[in-house]
Amino acid sequence: MRASDDAAGSPFAGAASNSGRRHAGDGFGLDDPDIRSACSSEALNPAGDQRLLLPSSHEISEIIGCLEIADGASEAESAKAQLRRAQEVLSLVIENVPDAIIVKDVHSRCYTMFNHAAETLIGKARADVIGKTAEALYPDGYLQIVEKEDEELLEKGELLIDDHEIFFHGMAPRIVTLNRKVLRDVYGEPQFMLAVIHDITERKRAEERIAYLARHDSMTGLPNRATFNERLAVAIARGARLAVLSIDLDRLKEINDMFGHAAGDRLIVEVANRLSAAAGEAFVARLAGDEFVVIAVDAGDRSSLASLANRLSDFAAAELMIEGAKCRPSLSIGVAVFPDDAQDATALLANADAALYRAKAEGRSVSRFFERGMDMRVRDRRALRHDLNFAIERDELSIHYQPNTKLSGEIIGFEALLRWRHPQRGWVSPADFIPAAEESHLIVEIGEWVLRRVCQEAATWPRPLCVAVNLSPVQFQYGDLVQLVHTILLETGLPPNRLGLEITEGVLIQDSARALTVLRRLKALGVRIVMDDFGKGYSSLSYLQLFPFDKIKIDRDFVHNVCQNSQSAAIVRAVMGLAQAIGLPVLAEGVETEEERDFLRTVGCDEMQGYLIGRPCPIEHYAAELGRLSSAGAAVAS
Repeated sequence: MRASDDAAGSPFAGAASNSGRRHAGDGFGLDDPDIRSACSSEALNPAGDQRLLLPSSHEISEIIGCLEIADGASEAESAKAQLRRAQEVLSLVIENVPDAIIVKDVHSRCYTMFNHAAETLIGKARADVIGKTAEALYPDGYLQIVEKEDEELLEKGELLIDDHEIFFHGMAPRIVTLNRKVLRDVYGEPQFMLAVIHDITERKRAEERIAYLARHDSMTGLPNRATFNERLAVAIARGARLAVLSIDLDRLKEINDMFGHAAGDRLIVEVANRLSAAAGEAFVARLAGDEFVVIAVDAGDRSSLASLANRLSDFAAAELMIEGAKCRPSLSIGVAVFPDDAQDATALLANADAALYRAKAEGRSVSRFFERGMDMRVRDRRALRHDLNFAIERDELSIHYQPNTKLSGEIIGFEALLRWRHPQRGWVSPADFIPAAEESHLIVEIGEWVLRRVCQEAATWPRPLCVAVNLSPVQFQYGDLVQLVHTILLETGLPPNRLGLEITEGVLIQDSARALTVLRRLKALGVRIVMDDFGKGYSSLSYLQLFPFDKIKIDRDFVHNVCQNSQSAAIVRAVMGLAQAIGLPVLAEGVETEEERDFLRTVGCDEMQGYLIGRPCPIEHYAAELGRLSSAGAAVAS
């Protein structure tokens, strides 16, 4: 069939033929009139839709086989039937391919084929595109790029462009992977340009949202602790004079107690906005809870820094309404200056915190500069670390267990959490003593004690529930962690598949090669490896590629307020979409309300943990769930 045989109905409508030589179709030996009829546009496209149907190599072989059979006139009808069947299969496949497939004639540059996915991507019906040039699809500003790509394609024969932003008339820009190829006839002459377009816009947007949240506080949108640490390190490396202002929002607990945590969250967001407005060019971050920090680079003398602190306080103190009641927020601020007060980032922040501690001790709502002798907090931390050395032998440490459940509430396991009751201080927050233990490397000894106690306990449970233990990055740096886990499993008799080891991104940051080796050896033992606090660090997505985790845990900051904050909801949906795409189970932490559970159910989350189901308690509190005897002595059904 030549291009002139049936120009109106041919899927190659608009394609120019080269006079003086055979058409590409003649290369298949289509001289028989019956075979020509079988290959006509009406036979190949009985519905009349003008599409070039591109066969796979298997289908091409089938068609060529048909044509070879058709050399005998008596078998022409059989060949025609097989051709029609192959055409139907190819049409069905191409029309249902999820990627956009577009074919353009080399000579006229008109479009000759447009599948359903292409219609969806571009927002145009194929009837409005077939026979038209690129001007029908692309705006003027992008048309020149398309024309340049066409010339490059004809020169190279094939183009692959990843993460490519593409523009269509009346459509928002899309991010795609573009695979283009020249289709040639049997003489090697280019006839058509094929484009296969894979739309990755939603995936890229999800990755960008997660990357953004990894560096920003989900509630306020301010940079988070990781971004602050990075910015401070860069500023100090420059050697310029700078100041760190450590800020606490006063009496937030009172607001939470009087009006609820939702009201407290609104107050935090409002104060964050006011600090950003008052800080000018200074860098503002939220570290946690009611803690903010400001970096003032090229800081002047104390007078100018005092003016900045006063401006921050004045902006924050503007009256606002909380649950119908008037509220006037106040700030306590501690200031430390580099290089006057410290020579490195850690000491500078510690000294700013020491000044903040003095401001709060003096009645709050004031600003104080660091002075020598304010490092009582540092000395207190050292005393805490000293006492921690004897906590194990004095039997001051204990383990509480928090249930992990299905969304229905069915308990499927527990997370073991370390607690310390100091003889004078009372219960010490893990946020205080865990960092102290890591700094002194005492966490290695404590971690071994925890792992042995937890495995001993879990091995006695009538119901074979799983138990998870958190690992510190320090445990990966000292000793043989794999041998320790293996020995404890043998000693206690706990099956490896009932033990989960939870790590944060900090395990992989310092020495990823060593950490990955240890993780692979641990996984070979049969234990489960879980990524905790997913998304809060720098490169959580890349680590999912490096190691086959058994589960990820969405951090409580992601789950918190998903029913009131559209950004939080979008982030959780994005995490769930990525996890489902790679077949990775997800557990959501910090679930406290039925509304949050309902939201997680709608996005397909499998498991949850939080106060809605159970708080961390001694294991005796969950005796019934473990299938142990009740207090009355009767067997509890498992």
